[in-house]
Amino acid sequence: MAVDWRRDDGCWHGARAGSGEPSSTDRTDIRPCCRSRVRGGWPMTDANAVDALDLPPRGRMARWLSLGFGLVIALLVFVLATADESGDVGASPLIGRAAPAIEGETTTGETFALSQQRGQWVVVNFFQTSCIPCVREHPELVAFSEAHRDRGDAVVVSVAFSDSRRNVENFFAEYGGNWPVLAANTGQHAVRYGVAAVPETFLVSPKGVVTSKFIGGITAADLEAEITRLAPGMV
Repeated sequence: MAVDWRRDDGCWHGARAGSGEPSSTDRTDIRPCCRSRVRGGWPMTDANAVDALDLPPRGRMARWLSLGFGLVIALLVFVLATADESGDVGASPLIGRAAPAIEGETTTGETFALSQQRGQWVVVNFFQTSCIPCVREHPELVAFSEAHRDRGDAVVVSVAFSDSRRNVENFFAEYGGNWPVLAANTGQHAVRYGVAAVPETFLVSPKGVVTSKFIGGITAADLEAEITRLAPGMV
């Protein structure tokens, strides 16, 4: 009769072979005991020792692919977070043409119409409350608006992009800004202006012509410089 001695963890200590029983070296149903190893000075349990065993080629490849994918995502997040967000003048088929109509009810219940803003520069800013560059550029729009409020020669209008009215109202309550804001049924405006991502800003002349398009976060200095450049012609 053979008596098997097995530890609680399932590892075989071997079998005491009796008459007619094959020796432990001949048996095929006995798995070697997983020995504790030392990693970083700490003993590993048997389960950890199994994890430390070499993986088959397919397992190693999957692990490296997962690691590589994670690094790519981390790098992308870093680049987006640290990218230069200053507005760049972009090309647009609208430049030099009459600005597409923008009409609607503002978040304060008033009616806004771009066509009624003739005689002053209009900064049309497409934004989203969850957009980090939009949040960062907002103080610049506030500064520009306040600088021109008393002069009456320029006004800002914000058009929400794929956002809710509640989010927009909370955004302006937190970050300030006293100008017309459209938050409902704004998809048509984004289509007319060819906006696919935010922030994007369009400068409309006192004659109602689109003069410039800015891609990315805008600054008050960007707007002032563009108006100064265009003012002599009063496009």
